Amino acid sequence: AVVFDLDDTLFPEQDYAYSGFQAVASWLRQQIACPSDPEIRMRELFQGLHRSRVFDQLLDEWGCKHAAELIPPMIDCYRQHTPSIALFPDAATAIDRWRGRFRMGLLSDGPLAVQQRKVQALGLQDRLDMVVLTDQWGRAYWKPHLRGFQHIEINWQISGLACLFIAHNPAKDFVPPRQLGWRTVQVRRQIGIYGDQQPAGGGTPEFEVTSLDEIDL
Repeated sequence: AVVFDLDDTLFPEQDYAYSGFQAVASWLRQQIACPSDPEIRMRELFQGLHRSRVFDQLLDEWGCKHAAELIPPMIDCYRQHTPSIALFPDAATAIDRWRGRFRMGLLSDGPLAVQQRKVQALGLQDRLDMVVLTDQWGRAYWKPHLRGFQHIEINWQISGLACLFIAHNPAKDFVPPRQLGWRTVQVRRQIGIYGDQQPAGGGTPEFEVTSLDEIDL
């Protein structure tokens, strides 16, 4: 079995953020007179020191008196928008190359509705044999919890070295599969957000690649 992480493994997470900023900017222009282009500024903030509070920082810079009222619907708009995203070319090629030879799965954290929209936009429900979104059980079961990996093992009746997990964030992605004896590969992409994180204890991936094209199964 080959199981993938989602964000920055199969598609650029940055593209989802930019798609969301476009939706939020369109909504915001209908609510207030924007003193500058909100979409451009949100992209700049995302690439800088304010990635975790883009909306707050934007409205702070504008001196917006209604920020407290605007932030919640901005977040809703971001999370509920239909994303304009596409698979990395090497991800699409890898899925096609390995389909039929291995069971193919997805294991991803993140708010459930958000991840479901990403999966749908990428057409992964039709390209993979199983999609496991850990937020269906609650945030406590996000990686590095074992439950998602054990769910796959139980449903496919497969375990250990017969399973390969491909992901991008060494700070949390590889602890559970290593505990279960899976093979692990980190794909370190140039535009990846978390690729330079230090590995968690017991979670150093076995192999590291810069493209899925480098993996020969």
